[in-house]
Amino acid sequence: FENLSFRYNKTSPYILNKLNIEILKGDKVAIKGQTGSGKTTLINLILGLLSPSEGKFLVDNNEINPENIAAWQKNLALVPQTVFLNNTSISENIAIGKTFSQIDQNKVARAAKLAQLDNFINSLPEKYNQKVGEKGIRLSGGQRQRVGIARAIYRNSNLLILDEPTNALDLE
Repeated sequence: FENLSFRYNKTSPYILNKLNIEILKGDKVAIKGQTGSGKTTLINLILGLLSPSEGKFLVDNNEINPENIAAWQKNLALVPQTVFLNNTSISENIAIGKTFSQIDQNKVARAAKLAQLDNFINSLPEKYNQKVGEKGIRLSGGQRQRVGIARAIYRNSNLLILDEPTNALDLE
């Protein structure tokens, strides 16, 4: 971000004001702050869901704009605070957006293992084909969150954004 500022309209105060951040490939960055300090706004700017009011958002010295935002977004994976789940199988929820025949089951299993979800899945009668119920009702909050983490791992994106990904998980 280069002198990036953001506000929701011309009369509202700036949420972010003249922000300068450089993140290099391989960096791990944590953003923390009080409620209302602009963390989610910053994530939404990185995701391209919001556009800067002023300043620039650059990736490899190329400004992200409406013409190239879709290409930028293909590089991203997000684990949101609340994970959206379809009433389909665990595999289909991990590989969301893929038809059943397009799903790489080995990749799904690897992602589930990394998200520490594989033991639970293997205990289910239908394993990876088990339906999760509407909005994942058949899963605990922590299991839904782990499906979201596995989904992000499955995407194998260049940039992984975690928005309070452990909020529904036990401390251990």
